Amino acid sequence: MDDGVFWSVRALALDYLDDVLQTPRLGTVPSRTSRALQNVMFSVQGDVEKALKPCFDSLDVGSVGAARRIFGQIVEKEFEDGIVNWGRIVTIFVLGGILTKKLQRSGVPLTRETREEISCFIAEFTTHHAGEWIRQNGGWENGFLNKFEQKTVWSVLADISMKILGVLSHLKQFY
Repeated sequence: MDDGVFWSVRALALDYLDDVLQTPRLGTVPSRTSRALQNVMFSVQGDVEKALKPCFDSLDVGSVGAARRIFGQIVEKEFEDGIVNWGRIVTIFVLGGILTKKLQRSGVPLTRETREEISCFIAEFTTHHAGEWIRQNGGWENGFLNKFEQKTVWSVLADISMKILGVLSHLKQFY
C-alpha cells in the first residue's frame, strides 16, 4: 500500500464525511483539493441518493462493519474490470458518504473515532484499487485539480453523474 496516497485519501475522506454529517471543524480549513472534491461529490450525491433510494432503503446498515462489507462488495464489483478514472474514484467517496448518512439515520453514534474508521476503509479501498493510477495521473493536486479546473463545472458534473449512477447500479445486484 502506498502510504502517501493512503494518508492523502484518508484526509480527503475525513473532510468529506465531516461535511456530509455537518460536523463542526475546530480551527482546520480543508485543503484546496478537499474543497474541489467535496464540490464535485456534493453536486452529484443528491441525484445518486434519489436514484438509488429504493436500494438504500432496503439495506440494513446497523454498524460500521456492515457498512464496510457493503462498501467493499460494491467497490470490488465496480473495479473488477480494471478500469480506473476520476469518476470512479469520486464514486468511492460518494458511496462512503451515503453509507455514513445511512449509519447516522440508523442511530449508529458517529464519533470522531467512527468517522476515522470509515475514512480508513475508504482510503484502503481507494489506495488498493486506484492508488497507483492516482500517482501515475498526477496525484490529487496535479491530476485531479488540473482535470476539474480545466473543464466547465457542468460538463464535469454531467460526466461524473453518469459514471456514478452506472457504478452504483451494481448495488442492485447485491440488495
